[in-house]
Amino acid sequence: MKKPKKLFYTIVMMVFIFTSSCNQKKDSEWIPIFNGKDLTGWSPKFTGEAYRINYLNTFQAKDGKLIVSYDDYDNFDNNFGHIFYKEKLSHYKLRLEYRFLGESVPGSPDWAYKNSGIKYHSPHPSELPIDQTLLVAVEAQILGGDGKTERFTGNVCTAGTHIVMNDSLITQHCTNSNYPAINDSSWVKMEIEVHGSEKIIHKINGQVVMQYSKPQYDDTDEFARELMKNGYPKIISEGYIALQAEGHPIEFKNIELMKINK
Repeated sequence: MKKPKKLFYTIVMMVFIFTSSCNQKKDSEWIPIFNGKDLTGWSPKFTGEAYRINYLNTFQAKDGKLIVSYDDYDNFDNNFGHIFYKEKLSHYKLRLEYRFLGESVPGSPDWAYKNSGIKYHSPHPSELPIDQTLLVAVEAQILGGDGKTERFTGNVCTAGTHIVMNDSLITQHCTNSNYPAINDSSWVKMEIEVHGSEKIIHKINGQVVMQYSKPQYDDTDEFARELMKNGYPKIISEGYIALQAEGHPIEFKNIELMKINK
């Protein structure tokens, strides 16, 4: 009777190993999260508008690209927007390609010229105050060059948050990378690698340009204080990702996600 029992445990272990191997393989694959045809899986939120209202058709899907368009605008009028991916995430890699086109919409801030970004560890958009302008989350900033001034891309910006870099708490709003912003409309590859709150890495065209840790809420910010009051921990280790619409047309493509083991 011992041999069948031993055989049973052997089979169980083989199934367990096979299943674990399949799960690990799945977690290490790049998965497209934008289908290139419509905005399935993505939802917008604009300042002054209810969740899911795509104000003036700003976010569009066309020819395999997720587009931020201002064709229907007469004036920007502080209509800052974000489009959120549906899934809460903690440990993952996100990669995409971007390019800026055209000119800023009239009425947009000067600093919004060729300015966008990937927000991460955000609250769910349904929880955001209707009048909130700057999304309380950490941002992997995307900038384009203007051909005149020194600009960089792949920076880190913090709205209502702080980060730790080289064992120091960074409280300034933006910290620049050393990767020059691209002046023309060439496609640029960007990737962020997020290990909860332990380590975050930015890459531009395959080159590491920024690394930091411990994203956390700024307790001097009213929106951050409200989140902590509602049970959000000070150190931020998970949340939603969002692409920005801040007044300048931009296109994204090949948006892919890889979940990684904790």
